[in-house]
Amino acid sequence: MVRALKPTREEIAAAHGKTIDDVIKPGLTVLFCGINPGLYSAAVNRHFARPGNRFWPALYRGGFTPRQLRATEQWELLDYGLGITNLVARGTARADELTRAEIVAGGEALVAKVLEYQPAWVAVLGITAYRSAFGSRTVHIGQQSGALGGANVWVLPNPSGLNAHFQLDDLAAEFAKLHAATLC
Repeated sequence: MVRALKPTREEIAAAHGKTIDDVIKPGLTVLFCGINPGLYSAAVNRHFARPGNRFWPALYRGGFTPRQLRATEQWELLDYGLGITNLVARGTARADELTRAEIVAGGEALVAKVLEYQPAWVAVLGITAYRSAFGSRTVHIGQQSGALGGANVWVLPNPSGLNAHFQLDDLAAEFAKLHAATLC
């Protein structure tokens, strides 16, 4: 269902377990992969929709889009060779509500999507998400060794406003590094 942003408190509370449509098509340059939708995003069926989420400004400031898009414009990402999916489809209030088994299964589902859609790069948003999904102990921000379903892998910081380790300027700089790598 497509609807306007600014859900009511009741709609947000009712969004537990709802999913968001992937923004995806074959041959993307980068498929961004979040952990799972928050309740606000699940309520409006838009990725990174909560006010204060820094994904959209970091994407723009990192050089991926010519202007800052809003969550309501998420389908325009396809025109720039970009897409969005999640490791776990169901919406929750917090990522720590997910089980390890869900995250591992989400990693397997991500590999299947990558094999089907063949993006050049997969950018996982969050070190902990990548570590949990793929059992890697040597995760760092930036390009990872090896590939995922044939795609290059890059780990970016989680853009949630709850991630105090990275301010917007730092986050945008990390997005810019990925953008530069995609141009090589």
